[in-house]
Amino acid sequence: MKYMLLIYFEEQQLAESEREACYVESTELAHDLKANGQYLAASPLQPTELATSVRIRDGKRFVTDGPFAETREQLGGYYLIEARDLDEAIGIAARIPMVRKGTVEVRPVIELPGLPGD
Repeated sequence: MKYMLLIYFEEQQLAESEREACYVESTELAHDLKANGQYLAASPLQPTELATSVRIRDGKRFVTDGPFAETREQLGGYYLIEARDLDEAIGIAARIPMVRKGTVEVRPVIELPGLPGD
C-alpha cells in the first residue's frame, strides 16, 4: 500500500536558512526511508504564488493563479505528471474527473538535488 504525506505549513514561517536546513534533513530522511525500502518519491513544492488552479463548471474551464480552495474543499488526491509547460499541465488537470466537482491545483515542483533516484 502506498501513501503520500502532504505537508502543510505557513510558507512565510521559515527563514531561507531554516528552509535549506529542512531540505537537508528531508533528504537525509528520504535516504533512510530508501534504505528501509519505504521511499517512493519526495519533493518540496514551489510557493503557492506559482500555483495555478483549474475548475470545470457547466463545461467551461476556469483557470486562476494561485491555489483555490473553498473551506469545504480539502486535498484529496495527487497526480505527479510530466508536462512540456504550464498549458499542457492545465490540459491534463482539466481531464481529471473530480475537476468537475472540485479544484485541481497545478504547481511546479522543485527539483531538489541529493534525493535518491530510481
